[in-house]
Amino acid sequence: MDTNWDCLLLDCRLASLVDNGQPYGRMEEAAIAWKDGLIAYAGPRAELPAAPERLAATVESLHGAWVTPGLIDCHTHLVFAGDRAVEFELRLNGASYEEIARAGGGIVSSVRQTRDASADELLAQSLPRARALLADGVTTIEIKSGYGLDLPSERKMLEVARRIGDELGVGVRTTFLGAHAVPPEFAGRQSAYVDEVCIHMMPQLAAAGLVDAVDAFCEKIGFTPSETRRVLETARGLGLPVKLHADQLSDLHGAALAAEFNGLSADHIEYTSSAGVKAMAQAGTVAVLLPGAFHVLRETRLPPIDALREHGVAMAVASDLNPGTSPLLSLRLAMSMACTLFRLTPEEALRGTTLHAARALGLGDRGRLVRGLRADLAVWNIQHPAELCYWLGGAPASRVYAAGRRLV
Repeated sequence: MDTNWDCLLLDCRLASLVDNGQPYGRMEEAAIAWKDGLIAYAGPRAELPAAPERLAATVESLHGAWVTPGLIDCHTHLVFAGDRAVEFELRLNGASYEEIARAGGGIVSSVRQTRDASADELLAQSLPRARALLADGVTTIEIKSGYGLDLPSERKMLEVARRIGDELGVGVRTTFLGAHAVPPEFAGRQSAYVDEVCIHMMPQLAAAGLVDAVDAFCEKIGFTPSETRRVLETARGLGLPVKLHADQLSDLHGAALAAEFNGLSADHIEYTSSAGVKAMAQAGTVAVLLPGAFHVLRETRLPPIDALREHGVAMAVASDLNPGTSPLLSLRLAMSMACTLFRLTPEEALRGTTLHAARALGLGDRGRLVRGLRADLAVWNIQHPAELCYWLGGAPASRVYAAGRRLV
């Protein structure tokens, strides 16, 4: 074993999320070390191969703190300009999500503001949101486009997402969501806009190296299943993995469509049928639960949690951070809401923001505390991992590391 480690943390408790027969993959009186950004040791302190001071350049005691994998927010719309607080007030006064969208609000209002912002302005507005997630223990963030809806603006959004990763040192995965809404210049010509997405926008952005995955909003107020299928077929032709906003407001069989294309994930899925769940299970498609939007929209239709458990579908949890339906700056609060609103257990919620969230992004190199994986981890001043879902607010993350580099 190479013992010339960069850092060794002693006197900690690990929620490793490995299958060791203990809840959370719990390890007491443990130690964790890394070298060159990868975990080199995660296990009992008593089994270290030599005295700590001989093993690493930096050795520190955590005095009994808990260590988990770095949290992964696998569904965000973090890059946008402006806000939609007025729409929040309208909904509280009785307007529906669909009514607001059809009146020119909703996604299209964010499009206007995002198009008008320069790249630097967009970065300046988005960085505080990313920093809030980092302070909450997040080390990887998925960021979607979809508030530009033309080639220059979608490119701008994706470039800003990459800049956030470079500036903060956090992992960023970019998702092209050109099929998010129909922009004003294509009003009444939705099919022509799908042509624009598939023929021009997606190929050029993919060729520029700006796209890690492709998503679409398959919904009555979004895109039809046939239009969505075309987007997914185009992505497959370009060798890009797919995700899908599926069955949020109605059952258009979006989850099954995502599974048909071996989608990384189907997200929202409040109206997904048992057939859709079975299709996801067969394809290995992750269910991404988004309790923030459920809460803000005051929905009552729960995702099919029992069916997902029964068929062994992995459940991820994400913030869905966006200006309209989930202005949520805390992934831990999303975990708590997944427990209270959707009845996940705290362990399911933690696995949903680590191991399963990594799967939802196609990342096999993070999400557990295992030798050889990325040294993405969070140190928590708590007495039990359930506290990550128990506390509403607060800042128990004392340290956050991404690839062995301390971010917080």
